[in-house]
Amino acid sequence: MSFKADKPSVLFVCVKNGGKSQMAAGLMDKVAGDSVTTASAGSTPGSAINGLSAQVLVEVGIDISQNVPRQITAKDQEQADVVVLLGAEAQVDEVEGTLYERWITDEPSDRGIDGIERMRLVRDDILDRVTALHTTLTTR
Repeated sequence: MSFKADKPSVLFVCVKNGGKSQMAAGLMDKVAGDSVTTASAGSTPGSAINGLSAQVLVEVGIDISQNVPRQITAKDQEQADVVVLLGAEAQVDEVEGTLYERWITDEPSDRGIDGIERMRLVRDDILDRVTALHTTLTTR
């Protein structure tokens, strides 16, 4: 895979940009260090970071508590090598030359698991996916 810049870039997108996409970007930063450029945005951004999302990332040494949800732009997509849409609800108009993939993440609440335990399972699912994507992007 060829990249648009000197290293691969990934844009993580969910609807509100307050939970899963922010978690994915934080986890990719931790996994990849400076080998991958990451960003996150929302198709209809909310006003704040999900508190439980921030809490479960602190447990693994990542602080997203000061991040601010933001609207995705065409420029964000043009600059990204890969746009990852988290969940079925996030929708974007695709930009030519950018690879898109959708991650339908684990939803523990479907199994009656809520609160912090739910968010830990979501975090771990996203971490597994981020780790696999990082390997794909950095193995040549």
